Amino acid sequence: MSRLVSRIRSPVRREGGETYLLLTLLSFGASVGLTRLFLEVTGYPQLGGASLHIAHVLWGGLFLFMAALLPLIFANRWVYILGSILAGLGVGLFIDEVGKFITQSNDYFYSAAAPIVYAFFLLTVLVYLQTRRPEKRSARVELYRALDALSEVLDRDLDLQEREDLESRLRFVEKTGEAEGLAKLARELLDFLNSDAVFVISDKPTFLERIEKRFLIFENRWITRARFRAILAGGLLALGVAAVINYARLLIGTQVPETLEKWLTVWFEVGRVTDVRGLLWLLTRVGLEGIVGFLLFLAAIQFIIGKDRWGQAIAYFSLLLSLTVTNLLVFYFEQFSTIIPALVQFLLLLGVLRYKHRFLSKVLDRRME
Repeated sequence: MSRLVSRIRSPVRREGGETYLLLTLLSFGASVGLTRLFLEVTGYPQLGGASLHIAHVLWGGLFLFMAALLPLIFANRWVYILGSILAGLGVGLFIDEVGKFITQSNDYFYSAAAPIVYAFFLLTVLVYLQTRRPEKRSARVELYRALDALSEVLDRDLDLQEREDLESRLRFVEKTGEAEGLAKLARELLDFLNSDAVFVISDKPTFLERIEKRFLIFENRWITRARFRAILAGGLLALGVAAVINYARLLIGTQVPETLEKWLTVWFEVGRVTDVRGLLWLLTRVGLEGIVGFLLFLAAIQFIIGKDRWGQAIAYFSLLLSLTVTNLLVFYFEQFSTIIPALVQFLLLLGVLRYKHRFLSKVLDRRME
């Protein structure tokens, strides 16, 4: 038993794992969104005959099976990229039909289906954020990643930067002295890496790296602090106006409650709810949207008057609240029609974080010097 326990090791995060998970997230979101859009445009066609219905959940299962098989069969690095994309497509096609699996009537349009899909996506985002956190370095972890990177040597695709990173990992293993066997292996690999047997290609930026470089050049040239602030303020104001309009739409007709019965009747009609529980969820949604709308207006005003740090903090909190809490209720009532507003909120949140990184972090660093 002790021998078995001694062989159990803590998991080591794969180098580049956050990139593979990001590809899964993107393909997951695209899979659900495009599937719903396609079905809406085409009138929800069915593939099959009089007694058969080949639902897209089956295609999702096929993609998931392929994503599981590929890394079991092949050892190349590109397999992880393909597998991550297939996994995202598969889980998107699978979970899109969750309404059929949780209702006795196989209701594809069940109101709780969209929030379930959205919540599952948010949980995956949390996993992605966790994988982006730096892992504690150790000889075992660094050697795991070094051995994985040696596949670039076998494919004759090792560039100068990858070689430097590989040497850094091996020297760390050699110097830590955690285990003499690992240090010896690291020294042998370093000798091999510095020999003429290793073919090193010239640094050629990938397609994504070229896109990033061009974006940074464009950003530094055209997106000044004043322009960036104006873009954020305008975006926050637009979202605030949209929230207020939606808030007013939900409240319309409730200003003249002649009787309690009529007041409840109006709310049931406006919110398209059928019971008291649904009405309570609707009221919660209205309250949250009102809070978010007010905070968005407040953040925009802070940016306009030049209080960037307050504006960034309020905008970050309000957008995060909307994306993680309010949208769950909005998806319940509006279903997948709220995908685009949620995407706009997410892009604006990225803009707020980018603004903080470009301008506010530097100001803080100078204050601390």
